[in-house]
Amino acid sequence: MKLQRSGLLAGIALTATLSLVACGSDNETASPAGGASAAAQNCAAGDLTAQGSTAQKNAMDEWIKTYQGQCSNAKINYQGTGSGAGIQAFISGTADFAGSDSALKPEEQPQADAKCAGGQALNLPMLVGPIAVVYNADGVENLQLSASTIAKIFSGKVTKWNDPAIAAENSGAQLPATTIETVHRSDESGTTDNFTKYLSKTAPADWTYGNAKAWKAPGGTGAAKSDGVAARVKSTPGTISYVELSFAENSDLKKAKVKNGAGEFVELTPQSAGKTIEGAKVAGTGNDLKLDIDYSTTTAGAYPIVLVTYEIVCSKGSPKAEAIKGFLTYTSSTGGQASLGELGYGPLPETMRSKVAASVAAIA
Repeated sequence: MKLQRSGLLAGIALTATLSLVACGSDNETASPAGGASAAAQNCAAGDLTAQGSTAQKNAMDEWIKTYQGQCSNAKINYQGTGSGAGIQAFISGTADFAGSDSALKPEEQPQADAKCAGGQALNLPMLVGPIAVVYNADGVENLQLSASTIAKIFSGKVTKWNDPAIAAENSGAQLPATTIETVHRSDESGTTDNFTKYLSKTAPADWTYGNAKAWKAPGGTGAAKSDGVAARVKSTPGTISYVELSFAENSDLKKAKVKNGAGEFVELTPQSAGKTIEGAKVAGTGNDLKLDIDYSTTTAGAYPIVLVTYEIVCSKGSPKAEAIKGFLTYTSSTGGQASLGELGYGPLPETMRSKVAASVAAIA
């Protein structure tokens, strides 16, 4: 998929108050050569097979292209099969590492750990990005939705576009009296997990289905992977869904403003998403960097629905440890992170990037 959002998600980190990913020189930041140089410094021979998150697929393609271009003895195959499929492939031993838009669940952790002889499975953040609430409703612009109303829509309690709950949050809007079709991921997805986690944390009275990679609410239409969701909303009037921002932008979908914990309806922009990313805290211990995101953020101007996409790897015990370490040393380097700007991804804040790099360096 061709992305046309040059620097859009990169602006998330660039506008946050945290220190940001910065390359060793201005030239490295501005030129793909910086990423190539970083790749060449970390070459490790070996073949790697990985799969998982579709949200990070385009980043992986770029990283792999650059890394293999500089490291002739390395071969990496990453398939965007969805976060759930990626984790299961890691657990079953058919993937050397997995990409996931959410960290390992408590029930998944021991299964993943069992694949790491003498070590544990780590959650290593590699990319950040917001989740857009996208819609296709005739004549409706600048839609505003609170967590409660979003929860009611996706749980089937609000079924018409002109429902009083929607009208109350969109004074003066001409809302059609048509049926709402909700669209959700049909495959197990970290985006679904993060979206339903947002609903369960911010609207527990209206969303009683908890959070999971698999969609649990009744009704609605399922679509496979992020591009399938975007295509369904694009082609079908009356639909509403959730999708990672890069897919929303690439399909030119309308995005709703979402009410945050401060009571503001906030447009999804690099600046607004960055304000929520600032509040993420490390919930893991040691070299495990699982993050805890504050979906109820009261920071003024913060857009509340964001995700972090991880690589799931063994801290030790993988027969491919050196090859994994070499590749992820590159992806977590300043050069590797900076190389994603033209694809529209957000690099890790420097404070987090350095922690990820340290965890990767400890892989054995």
